[in-house]
Amino acid sequence: MSASPLRARWSLDPDIVFLNHGSFGACPTEVLQAQAEVRARLEAEPVRFFVRELEPLLDEARSALAAFVDADPETVAFVPNATAGVNTVLRSLRLSPGDELLTTNQEYNASRNALDWVAGLAGAKVVVAQLPWPVPSPRAVVDAVLEHVTSRTRLLLVDHISSQTALVMPLKELVGLLRQEGVETLVDGAHGPGQVPLSLCELGAGYYTGNCHKWLCAPKGAAFLHVRKDLQAGIKPLSVSHGHNSKRQDRSRFRLDFDWTGTDDPSAALCIPHALRFMGGLLPGGWPALMADNHAKAVAARRMLCERLGTAPHCPEEMLGAMATVGLPDGFPAEPPPPYYLDPLQDRLFHEWRIEVPVTAWPRPPQRHLRISAQAYNTHAEYQTLAEALEALLR
Repeated sequence: MSASPLRARWSLDPDIVFLNHGSFGACPTEVLQAQAEVRARLEAEPVRFFVRELEPLLDEARSALAAFVDADPETVAFVPNATAGVNTVLRSLRLSPGDELLTTNQEYNASRNALDWVAGLAGAKVVVAQLPWPVPSPRAVVDAVLEHVTSRTRLLLVDHISSQTALVMPLKELVGLLRQEGVETLVDGAHGPGQVPLSLCELGAGYYTGNCHKWLCAPKGAAFLHVRKDLQAGIKPLSVSHGHNSKRQDRSRFRLDFDWTGTDDPSAALCIPHALRFMGGLLPGGWPALMADNHAKAVAARRMLCERLGTAPHCPEEMLGAMATVGLPDGFPAEPPPPYYLDPLQDRLFHEWRIEVPVTAWPRPPQRHLRISAQAYNTHAEYQTLAEALEALLR
């Protein structure tokens, strides 16, 4: 199997066919080296770094990230991951008994847990829109969500790209139509930035949180929360710290609150500009070419795998980014009961074929699918290897 020449720029195990960039990302070696340099600078003189140097470094990183996602830097704060971003917004809301929080049946489990917990504390109600599966069109998603909007709906929590199904949600339509009803949207964009083009100014969502360690390939611990300016007064970080009562007038309260929530390692966030430059330099056309190439690989791989397995695609190609799900026919090892974490097929593909790819029961057993990812280091030959392994296991 021929490997991509770009693979050497990551420290991925050369013996593994890695088709699961979507779960935790993978940080290029050069970006990790940049992070090591930031950490060395920090430890050489911690007081100088935290007290004198950190604030302008955060501003520089924030400006680079804001330019990439087309946002006002004053609306962007760094958080460790998208789960923390979701929790930050939900735990800042002032809810009343009877309020309704809307989500979909494809919402990420961690975010759904946070939604249920916050609703339970306030006596609010979680309303779940059942999205059709397979999905015939973006409009089918919009209709399924709007059907559940009432005068009590306070917020929609929705994935940008579903972790379970790799479905790219029609965010612009959802956000716009809900704002007409006076309902704000919290977008769980764990998979969005770097996988698909993103303009937060055009989107207009009240809240958007995205990971930078996945498709931007920054180090783990780099993520952001975007809060529209008119909503910032009601949002506090999970750790309220010195910024809460600061008398400074040169920075917004939003920045003062979020830029210092206690001593931690800020090197992941500070390396976001390095990651943006590195990934944007992999192909002659920069980031647009990279996202288009990854999308084309995912679409071609899904088409080939569906043909080889005799299954139908779950959604139109326009609703895919750089990930895709492929339905599995009957005949594979059965799904285990909880609390076993990995599907037996996922384990067999890993141990017998050295292929890392997630297998999920969706929407419920016995229906199962696998989810492939396409990053710059992946090749079509790797998806062919997966197809051969699946056919062998079926036999």
